[in-house]
Amino acid sequence: MPGETIKIIDKSGTFLAWGSFSPESQIRTRIWSWNPEEHISRDFLHARIKRSLHYRNQIGLDSQMKRLVYAESDGLPGLIVDQYADTLVVQFLSAGSEYWKNEIVEILVELTNAKTIYERSDAQVRKLEGLPQQTGTIFGSDPDPLLKIREQNLDFWVDIQQGHKSGFYLDQRDNRDLVGRMCRGKAVLDCFCYTGGFSVHALNNGADLTTLVDESERALNLAEKNITLNNLETEKIELLRGNVFQVLRKFRDQGRKFDAIILDPPKFAPTASFADKAARGYKDINLLALKLLNPGGMLATFSCSGGISRDLYLRILSGAARDAEINARIQVNMGQSADHPVNLSFPEGDYLKGFVLRVA
Repeated sequence: MPGETIKIIDKSGTFLAWGSFSPESQIRTRIWSWNPEEHISRDFLHARIKRSLHYRNQIGLDSQMKRLVYAESDGLPGLIVDQYADTLVVQFLSAGSEYWKNEIVEILVELTNAKTIYERSDAQVRKLEGLPQQTGTIFGSDPDPLLKIREQNLDFWVDIQQGHKSGFYLDQRDNRDLVGRMCRGKAVLDCFCYTGGFSVHALNNGADLTTLVDESERALNLAEKNITLNNLETEKIELLRGNVFQVLRKFRDQGRKFDAIILDPPKFAPTASFADKAARGYKDINLLALKLLNPGGMLATFSCSGGISRDLYLRILSGAARDAEINARIQVNMGQSADHPVNLSFPEGDYLKGFVLRVA
């Protein structure tokens, strides 16, 4: 049965690991434990989830919004749990996590005292596991259409039901704060702005003007609400709905310039097989952005594509700077926030790459 625990042995019959069986996936089994004495059960899951929560306490992450369980990095393949105050958003992305869904929900209620657990198992990877997409409330009362959540000293409206991922980019928490503090007195261009996380931080830190660009009218409307929610000056924002590549080319043709540009696009390469095509897209968009910067300007550029390594992304940026005939330096090397830990046995968990570049 999909998701059932199987014993993995080598050709001589020696035990290797316990894993969850997935007959539809190219990854036929995902490892629960390398310990032959371990018994994969509710108690096992309870201990793993409790350990994940303890890690977040150890690192002193005091936030209403955080990732509580990060799949393989927390020893729980295919399970994502994000917290928004007393609401949890969960994703069961593997046959194994789906098999234990009821027990996992019970454990989360017990350990977190959540009032609501909302499922967002609508990621494309479910299809690779032979699983249907599922969304909806699986514990407690239905959540409000928008949740008001505090991050650091700022408030945000979060749409956990229809927003990207689980509603907010929790992995960018530290980077929003860092980049925002570097935008004082600057004209900022926030590309793929989604619901305005970077722009809210930039404006809160004294940006002179922020231009927000996204293809989604819904996202732009929510970005404007988030700016208003924090009593920031809407006179300092410009909202543009459109394809970012096209908007950047239009700005180039108009000769428009900015002091700071933020590029935080969606995945261009979910796997390494998409890397070549994605590399062309990343180079194009970064080349365009570099040409729009004033002397001394700053580019905060990110890739969340698992199929693009940090070394490859650096080579892409180097090629973009060369073709733009711009001298650029790396000022800051960025990654995902600490509630998205990278287990040394699962380096693939290190997916978010970011750099702050300064042009001469």
